[in-house]
Amino acid sequence: MIVITTPTGDIGGRALRLLVDDTDHGEDLRVIVRDSARLPDEVRDRVDVVQGSHGDPAVLDRALPGADAVLWIVPPDTAAPSLDAAFAGFTAPAARAFAAHGVARVVGVSALGRGTAVAGRAGLVTASLAMDDLIAGSGVAYRALANPSFMDNVLRQVATIAADGVYADSVRADRKAPTAATRDIAAAAVRLLLDRSWTGTGEVPVLGPEDLSAEELVVTMSDVLGRPVRYERWTLDALGARMRTFGAGDAFADGMVDMMRAKDDGLDVGVARTAETASPTTFRVWCEEVLAPAVRGAAAEAAAR
Repeated sequence: MIVITTPTGDIGGRALRLLVDDTDHGEDLRVIVRDSARLPDEVRDRVDVVQGSHGDPAVLDRALPGADAVLWIVPPDTAAPSLDAAFAGFTAPAARAFAAHGVARVVGVSALGRGTAVAGRAGLVTASLAMDDLIAGSGVAYRALANPSFMDNVLRQVATIAADGVYADSVRADRKAPTAATRDIAAAAVRLLLDRSWTGTGEVPVLGPEDLSAEELVVTMSDVLGRPVRYERWTLDALGARMRTFGAGDAFADGMVDMMRAKDDGLDVGVARTAETASPTTFRVWCEEVLAPAVRGAAAEAAAR
């Protein structure tokens, strides 16, 4: 039995779809979901559904009996009073439940940065690494998917890219860094969930195929979209203010600012890209297959208003 958390989210949903579509693995599937109506009908009919929050001990006690492997993803809680509450606090009941129910293996979605000089002052990443330590200390075999920034985060700015030809971020324009597609992260998670051979604890980096700067990202966007896209750099203060405008509390907004500052200070460059740490989707392919259709949709929607 494999248990998937956040099965309607980007990574959790993609991992679930891969498992549902692969009928040869022979694994029973169970999901923990707050609202089962959000599951696609063709998926809901092929999995065991436990409704509720996977931060709730009672929900975990319904979901984990018989589980051999779990995909653990912490949903973003922008209103959390602290980053510790958002990550380790949310995960603490699960760390106890994994041991109580004899779960053999857990795969977690986490972040790059462990071992770097800035790991202890990287906001959201620091909290995510502490969550990894909590799970690893529970006695379960654990693999943390150590991820850089997601290509898919660009989709948050589809409307601005479509209307104004602007992509914005707070990182230095010329700083090269890894970036990965969430579909590759989901695929890496599924490989680990289906592999019964690993034991102990460790990290599995998912680095994408190449390091790119923000300047290089907008050049690729421009080429694929057939129109100019320029990079606009936010100050860290502006980033924090923007987060608060969208409803984030101080802990989450400050944690985002600290993470982005740490990225410019080397957070994502502590792991070398090898055949094992690279993932296949290039940013150009992602733009062709994901960003371009989204931008066309946003432009059509704006024109129809």
